[in-house]
Amino acid sequence: MRGPARSRFLLYKLKMDSGDQSLQRAIATISQSDPLTKLLEQVKLGRMKPSDAGLRAVTDSWLGIYKKVIESGGMTRQALHRIDPQPRLAVLIECGVLTGEQQMVTALRQSFERAVADATE
Repeated sequence: MRGPARSRFLLYKLKMDSGDQSLQRAIATISQSDPLTKLLEQVKLGRMKPSDAGLRAVTDSWLGIYKKVIESGGMTRQALHRIDPQPRLAVLIECGVLTGEQQMVTALRQSFERAVADATE
Protein backbone atom coordinates (compact mmCIF):
# COMPACT_ATOMS: atom_id res chain seq x y z
CA MET A 1 0.00 0.00 0.00
CA ARG A 2 1.18 3.47 -0.82
CA GLY A 3 0.19 7.03 -0.11
CA PRO A 4 -3.46 7.79 0.59
CA ALA A 5 -4.53 4.14 0.70
CA ARG A 6 -2.02 3.38 3.45
CA SER A 7 -3.05 6.53 5.36
CA ARG A 8 -6.72 5.55 5.18
CA PHE A 9 -5.89 2.01 6.31
CA LEU A 10 -3.85 3.25 9.28
CA LEU A 11 -6.60 5.69 10.27
CA TYR A 12 -9.19 2.91 10.00
CA LYS A 13 -7.00 0.57 12.08
CA LEU A 14 -6.44 3.22 14.74
CA LYS A 15 -10.17 3.92 14.91
CA MET A 16 -10.98 0.19 15.22
CA ASP A 17 -8.32 -0.35 17.90
CA SER A 18 -9.63 2.56 19.96
CA GLY A 19 -13.20 1.23 19.58
CA ASP A 20 -12.11 -2.21 20.75
CA GLN A 21 -10.32 -0.65 23.71
CA SER A 22 -13.45 1.32 24.64
CA LEU A 23 -15.51 -1.83 24.50
CA GLN A 24 -13.02 -3.80 26.61
CA ARG A 25 -12.93 -1.02 29.23
CA ALA A 26 -16.73 -0.93 29.29
CA ILE A 27 -16.96 -4.69 29.81
CA ALA A 28 -14.33 -4.61 32.56
CA THR A 29 -16.06 -1.76 34.37
CA ILE A 30 -19.49 -3.40 34.21
CA SER A 31 -18.12 -6.79 35.26
CA GLN A 32 -16.49 -5.46 38.44
CA SER A 33 -19.84 -4.84 40.12
CA ASP A 34 -21.94 -7.49 38.37
CA PRO A 35 -24.33 -9.10 40.90
CA LEU A 36 -24.84 -12.14 38.68
CA THR A 37 -21.32 -13.39 39.14
CA LYS A 38 -21.06 -12.59 42.84
CA LEU A 39 -24.40 -12.88 44.57
CA LEU A 40 -27.08 -14.44 42.39
CA GLU A 41 -25.90 -17.95 43.24
CA GLN A 42 -26.47 -17.13 46.92
CA VAL A 43 -30.08 -16.20 46.10
CA LYS A 44 -30.57 -19.39 44.11
CA LEU A 45 -29.20 -21.47 46.99
CA GLY A 46 -31.48 -19.70 49.46
CA ARG A 47 -28.59 -18.23 51.46
CA MET A 48 -29.67 -14.72 50.54
CA LYS A 49 -33.11 -13.28 49.86
CA PRO A 50 -33.78 -11.18 46.75
CA SER A 51 -34.72 -8.31 49.09
CA ASP A 52 -31.46 -8.48 51.11
CA ALA A 53 -30.03 -5.00 51.74
CA GLY A 54 -26.51 -6.02 50.67
CA LEU A 55 -27.74 -7.47 47.41
CA ARG A 56 -29.85 -4.37 46.80
CA ALA A 57 -26.81 -2.11 47.36
CA VAL A 58 -24.65 -4.12 44.92
CA THR A 59 -27.44 -4.25 42.35
CA ASP A 60 -28.17 -0.51 42.59
CA SER A 61 -24.48 0.26 42.22
CA TRP A 62 -24.23 -2.04 39.20
CA LEU A 63 -27.24 -0.41 37.53
CA GLY A 64 -25.71 3.02 38.04
CA ILE A 65 -22.32 1.96 36.70
CA TYR A 66 -23.91 0.25 33.70
CA LYS A 67 -25.90 3.40 32.89
CA LYS A 68 -22.82 5.58 33.26
CA VAL A 69 -20.78 3.34 30.92
CA ILE A 70 -23.51 3.40 28.29
CA GLU A 71 -23.89 7.16 28.54
CA SER A 72 -20.14 7.77 28.36
CA GLY A 73 -20.39 7.53 24.57
CA GLY A 74 -17.73 6.67 22.05
CA MET A 75 -19.06 3.20 21.24
CA THR A 76 -20.46 1.99 17.95
CA ARG A 77 -23.88 0.43 17.66
CA GLN A 78 -22.19 -2.98 17.35
CA ALA A 79 -20.19 -2.43 20.55
CA LEU A 80 -23.30 -1.31 22.40
CA HIS A 81 -25.15 -4.44 21.33
CA ARG A 82 -22.31 -6.49 22.82
CA ILE A 83 -22.97 -4.90 26.23
CA ASP A 84 -26.77 -4.90 25.97
CA PRO A 85 -28.05 -4.95 29.57
CA GLN A 86 -31.35 -6.67 28.74
CA PRO A 87 -30.21 -10.33 29.13
CA ARG A 88 -28.72 -9.63 32.58
CA LEU A 89 -31.73 -7.60 33.64
CA ALA A 90 -34.00 -10.47 32.57
CA VAL A 91 -32.11 -12.93 34.81
CA LEU A 92 -32.25 -10.56 37.79
CA ILE A 93 -35.95 -9.91 37.22
CA GLU A 94 -36.66 -13.64 36.86
CA CYS A 95 -34.98 -14.32 40.22
CA GLY A 96 -36.91 -11.53 41.92
CA VAL A 97 -33.87 -9.35 42.60
CA LEU A 98 -35.23 -6.58 40.34
CA THR A 99 -38.58 -5.66 38.86
CA GLY A 100 -39.11 -4.29 35.39
CA GLU A 101 -40.88 -1.27 36.86
CA GLN A 102 -38.01 -0.09 39.06
CA GLN A 103 -36.88 3.42 38.19
CA MET A 104 -33.21 2.42 37.80
CA VAL A 105 -34.11 -0.50 35.51
CA THR A 106 -36.28 1.74 33.35
CA ALA A 107 -33.57 4.44 33.26
CA LEU A 108 -30.91 1.91 32.19
CA ARG A 109 -33.11 0.57 29.41
CA GLN A 110 -33.89 4.07 28.16
CA SER A 111 -30.22 5.09 28.24
CA PHE A 112 -29.30 1.99 26.25
CA GLU A 113 -31.99 2.63 23.64
CA ARG A 114 -30.91 6.28 23.30
CA ALA A 115 -27.25 5.34 22.99
CA VAL A 116 -27.99 2.76 20.27
CA ALA A 117 -30.15 5.25 18.37
CA ASP A 118 -27.41 7.90 18.56
CA ALA A 119 -24.45 5.59 17.84
CA THR A 120 -22.60 5.31 14.58
CA GLU A 121 -22.27 2.09 12.65
